[in-house]
Amino acid sequence: MKTPRLPERKVLILEEDPSVRNALLTLLAGLHCEADVAYSGRQAIDIIRNEKFDAVLLDLRCARAQAEEVVPSIQSLRPTLLANVLVITGDVPDAKTLDLINRYFLLQVSGKRPVQDMAATLQVLLDLPPALKHA
Repeated sequence: MKTPRLPERKVLILEEDPSVRNALLTLLAGLHCEADVAYSGRQAIDIIRNEKFDAVLLDLRCARAQAEEVVPSIQSLRPTLLANVLVITGDVPDAKTLDLINRYFLLQVSGKRPVQDMAATLQVLLDLPPALKHA
């Protein structure tokens, strides 16, 4: 008897650092998620305008992210997606970043275990069944 194939979740990554981006791609592959990468805020907006995503991983401190433009654009183009935007911050965010996170009620991953925290948060956001959860 065949197990029914579950639909893959689709995630957009906007992360400037190649090593972090590659770690996120590996993590998403382990969670059986399809991933697209945007290299700038403008590109992320264009991709979101044309494709549907289950979540967005967003580095607000990315030099080319233009966070003040990206987040409102997500809200405008795909309002329900805003609840599944996960902000990546390596350190304690600056006041401007914190204001944006608070204003849009964005989820945030930072701290000493970012990969583990990101995996756990994505499992909840994407409603992954236990068999697909990353170990």
